[in-house]
Amino acid sequence: MWSIVLLDVQKLSRTFGRVQALREVTLRLETGTVGLVGNNGAGKSTLLKILLGLLPASSGSGTILGCDIRHTGLKLRARIGYMPEVAATVPLLKGVEYVALSGDLYGMPYRDARRRAHEVLNYVGLGELRYRRLDEYSTGNLQRLKLAAALVHDPELLLLDEPTNGLDPAGRQSMLLLLEDLIAETGKSLILCTHVLKDVEQLCRQVVVLDRGTVAKSGTIEELTRAADNRFEIQWRDTGSNFLQRFRESGGSVLREDNPSEATALVALPETWGPRQLFELAAGCGTVITRLREDDENLERLFLRLTATPEKDTVMS
Repeated sequence: MWSIVLLDVQKLSRTFGRVQALREVTLRLETGTVGLVGNNGAGKSTLLKILLGLLPASSGSGTILGCDIRHTGLKLRARIGYMPEVAATVPLLKGVEYVALSGDLYGMPYRDARRRAHEVLNYVGLGELRYRRLDEYSTGNLQRLKLAAALVHDPELLLLDEPTNGLDPAGRQSMLLLLEDLIAETGKSLILCTHVLKDVEQLCRQVVVLDRGTVAKSGTIEELTRAADNRFEIQWRDTGSNFLQRFRESGGSVLREDNPSEATALVALPETWGPRQLFELAAGCGTVITRLREDDENLERLFLRLTATPEKDTVMS
């Protein structure tokens, strides 16, 4: 099936003095919904700002929506809606004034920005609060207001930085449902920057895992979690045999070997094997497998495995 490239960057790096926030990030993504995940300091926000043209890259190149990220910042921002993590609001402004101002900054004519501000405020459920001052908005309503400001110019792509940050469970779910409806109704592409993996599983088809400024893994969630096929956690009665060595020689992979005294491991069977062949191999080694459990992969377990590495140089978010 033919697909459109949303993002294509090569060896993108960014340093702040001696601190390296991004390290030669190479990434190619299709249009659609993308989760950008990583621990604090992984480089997520830095990458978003480079894609928007708000920060220059120290080295590397790339395109987003077919535009060169190094030279088309203003033109590009007219096609992208950005919802920052921190609410950069003016307390004395009213809701409709704030959203209309965002339209002005995106290059919309004044009358169009004002009309559109009323439309998107109704859409995000803030129609009754449009004339209320921003210092009277709750945290949940401020998040919706930022989303309205990102939507006012009807962008092709939304960059959302921690859109559920600070929300209680009910507010978080309400925001996610709003975004689900938006994606279904408009077909807009979305890059969701977050450390909440459940939000990504609910909204996104593709995922990028950033770890200390590098891409640890990227692909569709289905592809990345499918890697668990034919993978098992096993425990056996240790008889001093060469069971794991024979397993490797047979084409299996030992993904994690726990304390030898516990005789447990996480293994990936050879492609043509099933549990029966594993038990036969163990029997041939004089080993008794006492527990066999299929590795139930999900995004959280994948993330923890990819980011559970020794500390490298400090990087910034």
